Amino acid sequence: MSTPDSREVAVSLRNVTKTFGSVKANNNISMDIYHGEILSLLGENGSGKTTLMNMLAGIYAPDGGQIFVDGEEAVIRSPQDAFDYQIGMIHQHFKLVDVFSAAENIILGMPGKLKLDKKEILKDIRETVDRYGFEIDLNKKIYEMSVSEKQTVEIIKVLYRGAKILILDEPTAVLTPQETEKLFFVLRAMKDHGRTIVIITHKLQEVLELSDRVAVLRKGEYVGVVDTKDATESSLTEMMVGKKVELNIDRTDPVDVKDLVRIEHLTCLNKYGIKALDDVTFTIRGGEILGIAGIAGAGQKELLEAIAGLQKAEPGSSIMYRAIDNNDEIQLLGKDVNDIKNLGISLAFVPEDRLGMGLVGNMGMVGNMLLRSYNEGRGIFTREKEPRELAEEIRDKLEVSTPNVYTPVRKLSGGNVQKVLCDRILVLCEGKVSGLVDARTTTKEQLGLLMTKYSGDHIAKIDVTKLMDDEGGI
Repeated sequence: MSTPDSREVAVSLRNVTKTFGSVKANNNISMDIYHGEILSLLGENGSGKTTLMNMLAGIYAPDGGQIFVDGEEAVIRSPQDAFDYQIGMIHQHFKLVDVFSAAENIILGMPGKLKLDKKEILKDIRETVDRYGFEIDLNKKIYEMSVSEKQTVEIIKVLYRGAKILILDEPTAVLTPQETEKLFFVLRAMKDHGRTIVIITHKLQEVLELSDRVAVLRKGEYVGVVDTKDATESSLTEMMVGKKVELNIDRTDPVDVKDLVRIEHLTCLNKYGIKALDDVTFTIRGGEILGIAGIAGAGQKELLEAIAGLQKAEPGSSIMYRAIDNNDEIQLLGKDVNDIKNLGISLAFVPEDRLGMGLVGNMGMVGNMLLRSYNEGRGIFTREKEPRELAEEIRDKLEVSTPNVYTPVRKLSGGNVQKVLCDRILVLCEGKVSGLVDARTTTKEQLGLLMTKYSGDHIAKIDVTKLMDDEGGI
């Protein structure tokens, strides 16, 4: 199948629909993806981007509509079906076996001889690596790798299995700016070799820098597609939200800022007995938003859990809370969540593993609100009215897309399960504070340097092996 301008269509979606309960995640979407292009699929959180691509990848089956691959109607009911059509998807959460090497993960599950020629396999994989300019040690174990290295393994795995159409779901979400540039170099090389790439994203600058075309979804509906050369951040934002949006955010200065929590010499060990935090000292101030930045495994998780009373700290550490009303100082270390609550300290903790640690996936919004107020119930009975009203208020104010407040939260999109703006940013690298910067004046490149200890023209490669956490993320 070809178009009037001679570009060949790789995939056609015609009136594709997917519903979850009463919510239409995708509603009668029709669009084309061309051979040898980089297409950005753009939209706000919850717009249906990942759901749509999951149907191409065989994760979901459409409730209606048709999918055509190279002009022939395709029935895709599983990831293996997708591979049969040379379609592969790299998800946000990697599907790798930690104790296996990169090469072993790449060939895992592939049909072939019972006894494999390791030397021949490494040679074949190396050809793929060299062709597209990947940087990877194929003998390195997954648990020894940084997040960007793991992502590289996932991409090579999909290519090695014959995929010519690659879908990447928010591929830069866990990368520093420097790692993002490396990824873009590889993706351009893949395009030059005739591969078709679809990137699911909501980052406008990356869309304009990398893609050939941009397709936009809004609330499950297909808005349209534009050539990137004809697009601007303003025009794309208008397509995403349906109205003109002022992109210059008027960020007000913090008012009445006071020292609230003083962290001193905080040292914590991870589950392997290795220092996840090493002598961290800084102050959290009331009246401002403090961001925590760092590559996965840099210690963010342990830092926040220590403050929330969920992580044990080593001797010599201190987390001192200063009461705003009377300036009394309270040592939080050694106190669990209930101790902190009983002291009258209003502290909320949103973990990075929202479904695994922060919510009960099979419960709806009301059920999770009930857990919040369980201790206030009478005997074995709890009152549902207040949690239900709170859930409905949150749904309406934050525009949570859900069939109802009782729908299991595991069925909600990632975008519907969090948002911020920072005044200062604390940067961690290898468990240590590498910088505390003003969010108004710093750049993403400067943050990337601090996150990975880059210095001038010299790139100091860090060994993050011992700091990596299975649930990592920025």
